[in-house]
Amino acid sequence: MKIQRASEDYLEAMLMMKEEHGYIRSLDVAEHLGVTKPSVSYATKRLRENGYISMDKDGLITLLPAGREIAERMYTRHKLLTRFLVRIGVDEETAREDACRLEHDLSETTFAAICAHAMRSEQK
Repeated sequence: MKIQRASEDYLEAMLMMKEEHGYIRSLDVAEHLGVTKPSVSYATKRLRENGYISMDKDGLITLLPAGREIAERMYTRHKLLTRFLVRIGVDEETAREDACRLEHDLSETTFAAICAHAMRSEQK
C-alpha cells in the first residue's frame, strides 16, 4: 500500500519523539511538525485505521511494526541526506529542510547512489 507523504512525516516525527522523550504524545508531534492538535488527531486516526500505530487509553502512541519500518526508513533517509548536503557545502538548517523534502521523493536507486557516494567521500 502506498503511504502518503504527510503520513510518512507523522510517523518519522513519532519515531523522533520516541527517541527524544521515550514516549510519543500527539501534542509533541503537533509541536514538532508545526501543525494543530486537530490535524494530529485526524492523522493518528488514519494511521491507527491502517495499522501503523496504536494508542492507549492515556493517548500515548505506539508505533506498530509497519509504522516503525516506514518511520525508520524516512528518518534514516533524512539523517543521511542532511549529512550529505552539509558535506557538499549546504548550511545545516537548509540541509535539514531540503533533506525533509528529498527524503520522500528520491527513488531507492538514487538514494542508494547518494549513500554510496557519501561513503566513498567519507573514506577519503
